Amino acid sequence: MRRKPQGVWTARLAAGLCAGQLAGCMVGPDYRPPADPPVTRYTREPLKNPSAADLIRTQQGGSADQSFVAGADIPGAWWTLFRSKALNRLVEEALAHNPTLEAAQASLRIAQQNVLAQRGTLYPTLTANPQALGAQAPGLDLQSPLQDQNRYLYSLYTPQVIVAFNPDVFGGNRRQIEALEGEAENQRFQLEAAYLSLTANVVTAAIQEAALRAQIEATKRVIQAQTEVLELYNKQLKLGQIAGADVVQQQAALSLSQQQLPPLEKQLAQQRNLLTALTGRLPSDEVSETFTLNTLHLPTRLPVSLPSHLVQQRPDVKAAESQVRTASANVGVAVANRLPQFSITATAGASAVRLAQLANPGAAFFTIIGQATQPIFDAGTLYRRQRASEETLNQAQAQYRATVIAAFQNVADSLRALQADAKAVAAASAAEKATGESLGLIRKQYAAGAVNATQVLIAQQSYLSALVTSAGARATQYADTAALFQALGGGWWNRTDVAPPPPETDPAKFL
Repeated sequence: MRRKPQGVWTARLAAGLCAGQLAGCMVGPDYRPPADPPVTRYTREPLKNPSAADLIRTQQGGSADQSFVAGADIPGAWWTLFRSKALNRLVEEALAHNPTLEAAQASLRIAQQNVLAQRGTLYPTLTANPQALGAQAPGLDLQSPLQDQNRYLYSLYTPQVIVAFNPDVFGGNRRQIEALEGEAENQRFQLEAAYLSLTANVVTAAIQEAALRAQIEATKRVIQAQTEVLELYNKQLKLGQIAGADVVQQQAALSLSQQQLPPLEKQLAQQRNLLTALTGRLPSDEVSETFTLNTLHLPTRLPVSLPSHLVQQRPDVKAAESQVRTASANVGVAVANRLPQFSITATAGASAVRLAQLANPGAAFFTIIGQATQPIFDAGTLYRRQRASEETLNQAQAQYRATVIAAFQNVADSLRALQADAKAVAAASAAEKATGESLGLIRKQYAAGAVNATQVLIAQQSYLSALVTSAGARATQYADTAALFQALGGGWWNRTDVAPPPPETDPAKFL
């Protein structure tokens, strides 16, 4: 019978061991996804629409009437529901140039490459190890290894190939791969969380800028009205119609209003810096887009995901779940480390003093070495590491439950906030309407000579103060609407702008 070449037997041995380890056991707990919370709603009572602002239209941005659509899906580009082209451009620029998002993308690619690298441990490694040795043979009375006893200097050529393999008998390597896959999954949802946080921050900053502009404009109008009242009081004081205390009191009111303006202007400047930074620019390269409340349209139909879907939609919950998976796999790694470890090394090559002799069958050699190691005494080190891994799993499971509770709390808070916002907007709108009508009546009375100019200016000041309150209530409603989209996960599962990974250009990536 013809003898098969040694390389064939080595390859078959390696293939058999690979198949054996892939079908072998895996110690440690098998991961099972946590069950969804058994709830059917976010609040104690059934979901109610924020009906207090029904049919209300404000001067700062149209309709304030909102309603919840239970079970509706959230679009991936949820910010487009505010119907602002300037906001859409700013969000797109932030997604394209924000360095924090780029860092999160790189972190995901790092984790993915670590998974691929660890998968390589399931296969044998093949290493070429050519050697050339220059040596001097022993002389005198010692026997020279050379045929020519008068020759002492010689060269020895030994090209060889080494195949090394560590059979994963108890699944330690596979559990390590599973742990790294959990880390990659965690980084994936960390990226989605960074994406959602960035878009929400841009939208919230734009809303805040719009609110600050409305407050600054209303404050300036209040200051102007108070200045006119003060000028009138000064004239009446000179005519002896009022006491000096009235002038002092009005001067104090004007000073208080003037004190409110610089902090608002500072906040607006800082808000502009924030928007610029979110787009990846330096403050000197400020964005050109500006925002006012009347250029942002409030989304009136708000999708509210089913509670049973929330844990699958929140990036932070999915990231916490992946941490549980990683911790579970690490328990298996720790258990496997306490069990026997196996390794097999096969070497095949040839050795000769002349290159031409390497083709001679007599120059060939091979070795196969199998090795097994089993910890016998380590003062409990491996056991304690296993116990630490088990406690880490308990910690990850508890942190997952805490994250789920926080997620439901965020949604419930946002729903309650929008219901309260509707009442605040309704009250502010009613005050705005009442003070506006009062101002109109007093102006008519002033035209008829029934009231003096002071009463007109005071009524005008009350109306402008109501405008400031109304603008703040309206801005809060906008911001809480964005917070609801963020609390529900932001629709990342409907994204269509996922950047492809960079191409791999290394021609020797398997070496």
